[in-house]
Amino acid sequence: MHQKLTKTLFKLFTGELTATIMFGGVWLLFLRMYEWANPYLTSFPPLYAFLFLEFLLLQGSYYWYLKWRQAKHRDFTILPDYHLKFFRILKRVNLFLIGAGFALLIYESINHSKAYYWTLFLYLFALAEYINYYYIRLSYQSVDEMKDFLRHRKLRRSKLAEELKQLKAISQ
Repeated sequence: MHQKLTKTLFKLFTGELTATIMFGGVWLLFLRMYEWANPYLTSFPPLYAFLFLEFLLLQGSYYWYLKWRQAKHRDFTILPDYHLKFFRILKRVNLFLIGAGFALLIYESINHSKAYYWTLFLYLFALAEYINYYYIRLSYQSVDEMKDFLRHRKLRRSKLAEELKQLKAISQ
C-alpha cells in the first residue's frame, strides 16, 4: 500500500512538472518554427493566460511533491500549517489573477482580437486546473477511480481543498 501510494504521488508531481516544462518548450518551439504563431503567442492576453496556467501547474507539482515527500517517510497526515498557509496565499493570488484574466478576455472580445479564442482556451484550461487543485477533483486517472466516480455520481473535493478546510477548522 505504502509503495503504491508513494509511486502514485511521484507520478503526480513529476507529471505536473513535466507538463509545465513541455508546454513551455512547445510554446517556444512554435515561436521559432512558425511565424504565423507570433501574434497568438507573444501578444499580452494569451501570454498572460499561458503564464497563469504554468503558474498553476507549478503549484500542483509542488503540492504533490510535498505529499510524495511525506509519504516516503510514512507520514500520512495533512501538510504542516506553514505549507497550507502558503497554499492559502496562493489561492488568493490565483483569484486575483483569474479576475485580471477575465478582464483581459473582455478586452480581447471587444477588440475582436484574432488571438481571442486561443486566449479563451488557455484561460479556461487554467481555470480548470485552479478548480481541480483548490476545489473539486476533476481528473480521475485509474479505472477504479472512474468506477468509484460513476458509482457515487458525485465529484470529490480535491486533496488540497480537504487539507485547506482542515487548516481552517484547526485555526478557528
